[in-house]
Amino acid sequence: MVQLPESLEEAIAQAREATTSAIADGYTRLMVEILFPELKGMPIAKDFIPAFSDLGSQLRVLFPDAGAAALAKRDWGEVEFKIDYLGTNPDLVAEKIQPEDKLLLVIEPSSVEVSQAEKLCQAAGDRTVVMLMPKLEDTSVVGIGYAARQLRERFLSKLVSCYHLRPLDGAAVFRCYPSGWQVLRETPAGYQLVVERAEKPMGDEVIEILTGGDRNSSSNGEAENTSQFKRPGFLSNLQQMWRALTN
Repeated sequence: MVQLPESLEEAIAQAREATTSAIADGYTRLMVEILFPELKGMPIAKDFIPAFSDLGSQLRVLFPDAGAAALAKRDWGEVEFKIDYLGTNPDLVAEKIQPEDKLLLVIEPSSVEVSQAEKLCQAAGDRTVVMLMPKLEDTSVVGIGYAARQLRERFLSKLVSCYHLRPLDGAAVFRCYPSGWQVLRETPAGYQLVVERAEKPMGDEVIEILTGGDRNSSSNGEAENTSQFKRPGFLSNLQQMWRALTN
């Protein structure tokens, strides 16, 4: 079982390994999700990209807009890979892809760019597309009606999260491919596994697992209520450290 990371560097290293393993196993539409609000995509990308250094100019890194792409070009200097941006017109996204491109890495696409991200995946064909730090499901933009449901079924549900780290109050949801989805509870002795399963736990499912609503959630019997575990854990400490790093 893959352990929770104890530093940002370890989390990125885990994410790189999970992504390359998923690609080797044939997955071509991937997400890397480190869900701390304070984290910014560009510094994460800088340390994540070396996983694909062997691709050279066959790697295209795309930012949501021209400003972010220009900032990356300025800060990163000379690089072997190509830096580009999605733009605002979904119908023009396909033109971004060139015949020599083998992998497309999209940095921090938001729900504002969800149409462009979908068009990119459609135009990519059998190329690999990796979404790093995506924020594609903002209901205030995507919506909750029929069109939003179609979007999720048609596109969002097809993206595979190969690395996912989400801290909760006294708990965490974690996945590092090829391992399954883990729900962990914070205890005085550290984080302990409550359940590991093949499918991502959705919505209130996590609460049910942590409070014992899921009868299969633990090999040790029903889960205890997590309300007693309120002390700051290492994920809280990481949040504080990462906030300092990204200010």
